[in-house]
Amino acid sequence: MRIITGRYKGRRFDIPRTFKARPTTDFAKENIFNVINGYTDWEETTALDLFAGTGSISLELLSRGCPQVVSVEKDRDHARFISQCMEKIGTENHVLIKGDVFRFLKSCHQQFDLVFADPPYALPELPTLPDLIFQYGLLKEDGLLVFEHGKHDDFSTHPHFLEHRSYGSVNFTLFK
Repeated sequence: MRIITGRYKGRRFDIPRTFKARPTTDFAKENIFNVINGYTDWEETTALDLFAGTGSISLELLSRGCPQVVSVEKDRDHARFISQCMEKIGTENHVLIKGDVFRFLKSCHQQFDLVFADPPYALPELPTLPDLIFQYGLLKEDGLLVFEHGKHDDFSTHPHFLEHRSYGSVNFTLFK
């Protein structure tokens, strides 16, 4: 796993082989971040990374200058790995929540400029996540939700739909 650009550009982190996480490919990550660039001023963006997995997205957000990134990850080993990565880059702009995303959504009282959600594609509740994020008011006005999902999910009729991007088997839907 590598950081694509920003202050930590080129840094690599070896993901343990025992991990169940499916990290976003470098190709898809680079392309979706190019799209997000058009909507975001990184230095003024507070970000939330749901289903943080390996921490790849959180690291990229911090590298690009986000002053605060909150990562939510339930798996204990994955959370430990994310903590180790954050220690290696020496950031103090990161908060790791070790817990269930759905419980976090219900109890979170902070709003974010950017929410990045990369749930397991087979998660039964996957189709409900965009609605929950808007229902619980996690996005600031004009905030952006970037939602990674499989090719069989279609959110084009959602009232907050902005655009859809596909990079191989990786699909992103953006909501505003």
